[in-house]
Amino acid sequence: MASIKDDCDKKAMKNILFDFISKYISLTEEEKNAILSLDIFHSVKKGSILLKEGQKSKNSYFVLKGCIRKYYIIDGEEKTTAFYTEMEVLTPHCVISKAPSEYYISCIEDTILTVSNPDMEIEMNSKFPKFEIMCRTLSEELLAKQQIDFDEFKTSSPEQRYLNLFQKRPDLLQRVPQHQLASYLGITPQSLSRLRTRILEKTKE
Repeated sequence: MASIKDDCDKKAMKNILFDFISKYISLTEEEKNAILSLDIFHSVKKGSILLKEGQKSKNSYFVLKGCIRKYYIIDGEEKTTAFYTEMEVLTPHCVISKAPSEYYISCIEDTILTVSNPDMEIEMNSKFPKFEIMCRTLSEELLAKQQIDFDEFKTSSPEQRYLNLFQKRPDLLQRVPQHQLASYLGITPQSLSRLRTRILEKTKE
């Protein structure tokens, strides 16, 4: 994981971050400079592993550009449970539990992230209390979204899961390798191929 050195890239990424934060709170120049002083912007190459099973970590991630994947390895087979793309936050469970991670997080694409940890958050929240309000709101939104996604997944057929993905996150169908997408949907790559053909035939009728 490398810090972003290019000034143009850094400027573009900080603008994306500040635009996102402005949806929750307004930032003064002092607060913007305080964020930038933390050196939180990092670029990560495609295929890099951010977190391994059994590893402890304090890092939380916010995707500015790219795609990361969360997966388990069960009986030697990867089981994908989530994808995170632009403007999505991932705080691994091990950060909260302080226990070793039960899963892996890796980059599907070259990715630009902000990387933060609880020490940074405590420092920022003590200096600027409104950051704590934003973090709480973000956490509540994230929890609600995860619950909805989980319920939807558990009550849907593979075909309905695919159609939901097509409707809500069509970019993933182009960005994610088929075997990882199949794993996420809970089916084999062969079943996914047949499912896609079936859906395509229905749209032609």
